[in-house]
Order: sequence, then C-alpha cells, then structure tokens
Amino acid sequence: MNTQANNPLHGVKLADILEYLVKELGWEELGLKINIGCFNNNPSIKSSLKFLRRTTWAREKVENLYLELRHSE
Repeated sequence: MNTQANNPLHGVKLADILEYLVKELGWEELGLKINIGCFNNNPSIKSSLKFLRRTTWAREKVENLYLELRHSE
C-alpha cells in the first residue's frame, strides 16, 4: 500500500522546490514572501537548503508556497 498517495510533495526534492521558487519569484520576492535570513542576506541554494533541512517551520512555509504556486498554474 502506498502511504504517500495523497501527498502532493511525494517524490519532489527540496532542492527542486527551492530552484523552482527562485526561478519563478527570484530571491528578493521569495524573501518578501518568506522573511528568513537565508533568502534575504547573500542568498544561495546551498545555504538555503542547509537551513531548510534543519528548520521545520521554514521548510513548511517553502513547501506551502510551492504548492500554492503550482496549484495556480
């Protein structure tokens, strides 16, 4: 039985989510929508991934923003 059948993020890597958001919004707008230092101060994919992997609340915000943007396509 697939326990992830209803999870829209199943199989989507955090790096892919972040790269999509940066491509669609850019760092500046992403930092305005989710006000965290790794998006506003010398942002990079590598440093942002490191922060998001150990900070649950921030990762949830990023995932929710990703789902909102993908849903509106």
